[in-house]
Amino acid sequence: MALQAIRAGQSGTAVLDATDAALRPGVQALLFQVLRNLGRAQALRRQLAPRNPPPRVDALLCTALALAWDEQSAPYEPFTLVNQAVQAAKGNAATRAQAGFINACLRRFLRERAALVAATQADEVAVWNHPAWWMERLRHDHPGHWQQILRANNAPAPMVLRVSRLRTTPALYQQALSAINIDSSLVGDWGVALSRPVPVSELPGFADGVVSVQDAAAQMAAPLLLDGLDAGRPLRLLDACAAPGGKTAHLLEWAAALQAPWQVTALEVDGRRAQRIHDNLRRLGLSAQVLVADAARPEDWWQQASGGDLFDAILLDAPCTASGIVRRHPDVRWLRRSSDVAQLAAQQARLLAALWPLLRPGGRLLYCTCSVFRAEGDDQVAAFLAHNTDARLLPSPGHLFPGKPDKPHVLRDNGPGEQDGFFYALLQKIA
Repeated sequence: MALQAIRAGQSGTAVLDATDAALRPGVQALLFQVLRNLGRAQALRRQLAPRNPPPRVDALLCTALALAWDEQSAPYEPFTLVNQAVQAAKGNAATRAQAGFINACLRRFLRERAALVAATQADEVAVWNHPAWWMERLRHDHPGHWQQILRANNAPAPMVLRVSRLRTTPALYQQALSAINIDSSLVGDWGVALSRPVPVSELPGFADGVVSVQDAAAQMAAPLLLDGLDAGRPLRLLDACAAPGGKTAHLLEWAAALQAPWQVTALEVDGRRAQRIHDNLRRLGLSAQVLVADAARPEDWWQQASGGDLFDAILLDAPCTASGIVRRHPDVRWLRRSSDVAQLAAQQARLLAALWPLLRPGGRLLYCTCSVFRAEGDDQVAAFLAHNTDARLLPSPGHLFPGKPDKPHVLRDNGPGEQDGFFYALLQKIA
């Protein structure tokens, strides 16, 4: 069962990858709805069964409650959900003996829905569907915006494409989408947001590299790092944590459009993920030096990457909590633990310390994370600047919040207007 696997520590991506391809779209839609309502479902289950049932039974109960608690958003009629949950219990040896218990709990829920939901309203985890520690950190980090961030996290994210500037323009690509009845809107300089997600196989020109799937916030990386660099000089660029290769490809597209003789090196510590970089670049007709290596250990790869020469520009999209992309990966909030923040912040600091000496005087390092937590953004950069007097902070977006705010004056919006949560800091080494 998908929810039980996630509770056991598997990522939602891994769970869905193990699903039959024909069933995956439907399974993903239901799983994401469950994860976006899991806090409420867990609170309701405690009302119905104060003692914890066995894990598989609990997962089945919570799945049914997450789908059924709000009649307006329920994917099926309530009694159909109950019947399907009971049949699922009967069909598995691990839950068969508890089928009657599951049936009794869910039918009581249908009878007493209003009172049971009201009884969970005082529980913030039920109301916001995020762990308590996560909400407390957001309150501390963004006291004026934490509710808007949580609300955005619970809404599905749009499918956003990056149009290759080597192949067409966003306006022309919109016309191609319109011809097959897909509405879209422009975001940022080269982005197109679809009104509904579609399989990439249905996107005009996808197989030929005309577009790539990349959120509007992530599309800001290449322009931030490269804007103003000398297109006439053979510069060395490093993408330090590159998989799956979206930002590497954007760097290469930018260089090719300028006809700049820049050499791009992409690092990835995981060999299987490095293969995804190769696959993406091949589809786009681009090439880069791709090395399987740990960016925090330059002694293992620096000579191979550049012959020991310093880099002119470095992109460090560091491993993080992914707290800014919860609307795309609703499992993240339930998989992360409070202690992960400090551990990942320490890893980010090690990467910054390892890469900074490899940057030439006058060069730029763009530090970014898909996180809204200050420990992985503002606080991380402040600590770095305090310990590196040869670094200065150039104008940068800082923390971007997820979603598209209804009231721009309420929700800080330094980004393209519809984006994931992100953080950007552009650092320059003083010559």
